Amino acid sequence: MATALCVVARRCRAVPLSPFRALRPRPGLLSALSKMAVSGVSAAAAAIRRHPPFSAAPPPPRRHRESRGTPGMRLGRTLYTYPENWRAFKALIAAQYSGARLRVLSSPPHFSFGHTNRSPQFLKKFPLGKVPAFEGDDGFCVFESNAIAYYVSTEELRGSTPEAAAAVLQWVNFADSDVVPPASTWVFPTLGILHYNKQATEVAKEEVRKVLGVLDGHLRTRTFLVGERVSLADISLVCALLWLYKQVLDPAFRGPFGNVTRWFLTCLNQPQFKAVLGEVQLCQRMAQFDAKKFAESQARKDKDKEPAKKGEKGEKEPPKKEKPPRKEEKRPQPEEELDECEQVLAAEPKAKDPFAHLPKSPFVLDEFKRKYSNEDTLSVALPHFWEHFDREGWSLWYCQYRYPEELSQTFMSCNLITGMFQRLDKLRKNAFASVVLFGKDHDSSISGVWVMRGQELAFTLCPDWQVDYESYTWRKLDPDSAECRTLVTEYFMWEGEFRHVGKPFNQGKIFK
Repeated sequence: MATALCVVARRCRAVPLSPFRALRPRPGLLSALSKMAVSGVSAAAAAIRRHPPFSAAPPPPRRHRESRGTPGMRLGRTLYTYPENWRAFKALIAAQYSGARLRVLSSPPHFSFGHTNRSPQFLKKFPLGKVPAFEGDDGFCVFESNAIAYYVSTEELRGSTPEAAAAVLQWVNFADSDVVPPASTWVFPTLGILHYNKQATEVAKEEVRKVLGVLDGHLRTRTFLVGERVSLADISLVCALLWLYKQVLDPAFRGPFGNVTRWFLTCLNQPQFKAVLGEVQLCQRMAQFDAKKFAESQARKDKDKEPAKKGEKGEKEPPKKEKPPRKEEKRPQPEEELDECEQVLAAEPKAKDPFAHLPKSPFVLDEFKRKYSNEDTLSVALPHFWEHFDREGWSLWYCQYRYPEELSQTFMSCNLITGMFQRLDKLRKNAFASVVLFGKDHDSSISGVWVMRGQELAFTLCPDWQVDYESYTWRKLDPDSAECRTLVTEYFMWEGEFRHVGKPFNQGKIFK
């Protein structure tokens, strides 16, 4: 038998085998060996040729792997717009989140609104001549601000699940269909863009109240519109509400919609929003129609039309070619005027310091903050605090969240504290606080100790600081009492028994 196998090996062609392929015996092998014993080597060799002893298993089919890179993440993207276009802000904020690099062309010589977007080259790419308009380095062009923002955003901004994506699209459409029309009717006359119509303005005010009421109810238990993070829904609605909050939503009008204002300020304080919008001043006095400003706006429009009229006196053919662009000039003109009006608003005097009426205090809060941040709290920071604390110029307060039954997940409760701190950003020079979350999911509470300038609650000095403080109870502490000393020590150190709480320490936040 062994001799027969050797002969077979010499007379049969070797079958090359790959070490990376699975080997499996062929069914004809056993019958070939049987013939070897019965019919001799020749018959066995012929059988093996017909049925090789091993065959390589066919390789598995190759899987085609598609790249999932975000289109807007590539370089060489150009955004055409005019300066301070609130519609372009949507794409610019989305790009801040996604990391997309946009080259913005908004001023001469690269882009001149009313001229560049009327040129044949521009109209060939964007037939309507509208801005903002987006052009990719691969020649891909898209107009409409929502489409551009979608293109440069990420899956997280668009909605990572079908349900989230549908909710995002819902609020984006809500901004365009329910917020922008009444906002334009109300705000544009105050900017001198449209003539004032009392009846239309009153109707617009009621529509704005209605949409703010819808938003306020939705945001009562939410930090953001969809999910727990910023999405295109938040970006679109903030941009749509921007001029309302800057021009006409004074403290009295926006007062009943505290949840909307809280959400609006939370978004504005995100670094990505600030990088595009800068510091946004909320309206303190409702703007009114200015007939003089409207007359000046109309005069500028007439000057822009003069060159076209002179051209009509010459050859007849050129004016015919220019007729379509002249008809379209009326549509984007209102947005073009927004820039000059915003410059006028920016030139208005800044609000006064709410603490300017207080006498100077020997207690330097920044010095204590440096001690607290860089040195031991118990042995250095706290002794420094009590040694230099000015009881006449400063006060201590204990706060407690009014609605602990509404607190569910601990991370959401932390977002509640963080959001409040962000909205109080301008109070940092005159306040310090340690706010602590106690307990666990569905069984937690929030309380804290505040150091404030003056002898009254500072929140009442500025309308922008009043968004959250009414959700807490406030009790003034006596700096000389043992209770006050204990509370300050425990809350500043995040250590102690916290007997007044009855729940274990979870985590804390410092406002400094």
